[in-house]
Order: sequence, then C-alpha cells, then structure tokens
Amino acid sequence: MNIELKKINFPGDANIILGQAHFIKTIEDIYEIIVSSNPTAKFGIAFSEASGDCLIRTEGNDEELVNIAVQNLMSLSCGHSFIIVLKNAFPINILNSLKGCQEVVSIFCATANDVKVVVSYDDEGNGGILGVIDGLKPKGVENLDDKNKRKTFLRKIGYKLS
Repeated sequence: MNIELKKINFPGDANIILGQAHFIKTIEDIYEIIVSSNPTAKFGIAFSEASGDCLIRTEGNDEELVNIAVQNLMSLSCGHSFIIVLKNAFPINILNSLKGCQEVVSIFCATANDVKVVVSYDDEGNGGILGVIDGLKPKGVENLDDKNKRKTFLRKIGYKLS
C-alpha cells in the first residue's frame, strides 16, 4: 500500500465540497440539489465511477469549474469520489440537502481553505480517500475582539440578523 498527499487546486474565490458517493445517478442528483438550493450558484461537479466503465461523470453550469473538478478527481484517482467546485454560493447553502442525498456516503470537507487529501493506493493503483487536511492549525483561542469580529462578519454576509 502506498499513501500520498494530494493537493486540491481551485480558484481563490471558490469553495469545494469533497465526498464519497456510490451510484451513477449521483451526478444528476447533486446537480439538482445545487440548482434547487441556490439557482445563482456557478458550479462544476465530477464523480468517479468505481465499476463498469469507470468514467469520471460531469455536470455543472460553468465549464471552467467542471474542468477544475475533473482535473482534481483525475489527480486523486479514487473511485466513488466526487468534488463540487462552487462559486456565488457557500457550501452551507447545499450541505444539508447533499447529506440527505441517497447516494452520498460521506462528506470529507466543505471549504474555501487549502485542502490536501490523504489517499491510499493499492498495488493495482486503485485509490481510496483516507481523510483531508483542511486549512491551517489553530494559532490560539479567540478573545473578546475576535468574537466581535466573528459576529460582525456573520451579520455582514447575511447569516445572522442585525
């Protein structure tokens, strides 16, 4: 067995959701979840089949984001994985619906941070995601000023009442 660390590459103004799913219709169900949750979102989705044709299936409404999703899944080379590259929306807008999708087995991360994926490969080159490194380690504990900044930010972007 070989373990590698793979970086996910995506634009600085985007978020990603990396997960595991299990069926060919996953790609269409995720598409429907995104457009019904946030019709103004721009996104690309790629899903790796793990049997049959073993193709990377794609959907989305932004060709560049679809291509970025595909490049990342090709680099990971893991079956039954999916990635969503998302703009004009936050993962929080779709996560509950995504977790409720019948084909979604797990979500590894939903973030705008730098992401590294810990992947294990067998002797035949088949990969499986073991986990992710999402962002940076903690630098301390928030103080009163930090709390006020957090609360102000959440209200500024509309996630809490004024």
